[in-house]
Amino acid sequence: MDAAAADKKNIKEVVKQKYSLIANQSKNQNASSCCGASSCCGDSTYTIFSENYDSLKGYNPDADLSLGCGIPTEYAGIKVGDSVLDLGSGAGNDCFVARAIVGDTGKVTGLDFTDAMITKAIENNNKLGFTNVNFIKGDIEEMPLDNEQFDVIVSNCVLNLVPDKNKAFKQMMRVLKKGGHFCVSDVVIKGVLPENLRQDAEMYAGCVSGAIDIDEYLDIIKNQGFGKVTIHKQKVISVPKEILSRYMENEDITRFEKGELGIFSITVSAIKAVN
Repeated sequence: MDAAAADKKNIKEVVKQKYSLIANQSKNQNASSCCGASSCCGDSTYTIFSENYDSLKGYNPDADLSLGCGIPTEYAGIKVGDSVLDLGSGAGNDCFVARAIVGDTGKVTGLDFTDAMITKAIENNNKLGFTNVNFIKGDIEEMPLDNEQFDVIVSNCVLNLVPDKNKAFKQMMRVLKKGGHFCVSDVVIKGVLPENLRQDAEMYAGCVSGAIDIDEYLDIIKNQGFGKVTIHKQKVISVPKEILSRYMENEDITRFEKGELGIFSITVSAIKAVN
């Protein structure tokens, strides 16, 4: 195994361990800790990413671990009867929201590579009694799924954790039906951030170290053959000024605060052409 492959494998193991811990914490524990696991933030704790699902049909508080950075189902154009795939489905939060839309005639599949999350999601689904929602274990870079199965793919603050995003979007293209589409919420970077700031931002803003530049992110989507790439929502992720001042001059701090460079959550969609 070469160094690059070993590094990617190590990243996956770190993510798996972290999210195994998160799966056994409550929403309140995760929400009061900026990146899920309570040990990573030191004495400073506050929520940055998570959106409020309370008013959404199908919302199940037991499945909400406060780990998202958007609400991808809001812009996913899911219809009654659709077959939907949720990548990095966690405890099932977005799956159950999608189930409320597709109804009895649709199907929702959650894919996650953490045993503890799969167990928690299945427990939640058993309580709800849905027969058209299932959760399977698998790697987003190598999905254990047949070609052209799904009308819609959603994902919430997960693809930034995937080491090889080209592989991830290639797999998404493979399992989508012709004319299908995806809508994902994710974390991206704009501009060049000092490496030390990225490391500190990791503590304050979740898994920033896995995020890539927004233009590179969009180029990957286009290069995998997706069309009609649309950013529906973009939100600045706040980092305290006292952290920024450690690594930036005042001019760059001002640019960061204006959103000219920094860390963002985006919700983006694109389609797989019919031909």
